Amino acid sequence: MKSKEEILKELSDCVVDMEDKLVCGVAEEYIQAGYPALDGINEGLVDGMQRTAELYEQEEYFIPELLICSDAMYNGLDVLRPHLLKTESRQEKHKIVIGVVEGDTHDIGKNLVRIMLEAAGYEMHDLGRDVALQSFVDKAKEINANVIAMSTLMSTTMPGMGQVIEMLKAEGIRDKVKVIIGGAPISPAFAQKIGADGYSATAVDAVKLVDKLMRAESEKIGA
Repeated sequence: MKSKEEILKELSDCVVDMEDKLVCGVAEEYIQAGYPALDGINEGLVDGMQRTAELYEQEEYFIPELLICSDAMYNGLDVLRPHLLKTESRQEKHKIVIGVVEGDTHDIGKNLVRIMLEAAGYEMHDLGRDVALQSFVDKAKEINANVIAMSTLMSTTMPGMGQVIEMLKAEGIRDKVKVIIGGAPISPAFAQKIGADGYSATAVDAVKLVDKLMRAESEKIGA
């Protein structure tokens, strides 16, 4: 029988090598061997997605490769998730509402950010594209979200991001929800101007930004 480390590496490699069909068999083999599902997810599939992100940053992989790698990760997750222990599946995750603001239907960048944040362990609630501004606020209230992530590729729809922040203030929940924004026309200066908590230029940067914001929030609560 293969060691746990051997199969974890195979799971990771399946993601990196875009083996979206083969990964299911490897994940089944991992479970049949009696190894814990949570380690298979974190040390196998997520590890593979993190390696993929590094290749994307280095411009060795591009969007088509990244999307196939994510398919492999999700296929593996479908096999492993049902085997999570109840205590593991109940672990508290930070919740993120993500979407493309009203008036814009470009969603490839948003999808990549969602994939990377999910791989990093965040609970994602994807509203899709051309999202009504009030929907961001309503969903954040409904699930008690920690973060709202908005994107756009059109300068004409950028003002909507600031409007969402004003809506959060009007609802009295601005201090409970971090707001991050991204997209080609967005800049750090614009993020600062509308009062967002941060701006990210890439999907990898988005994960680093959210990690930083959540870490700071945890430290504030613990202080």
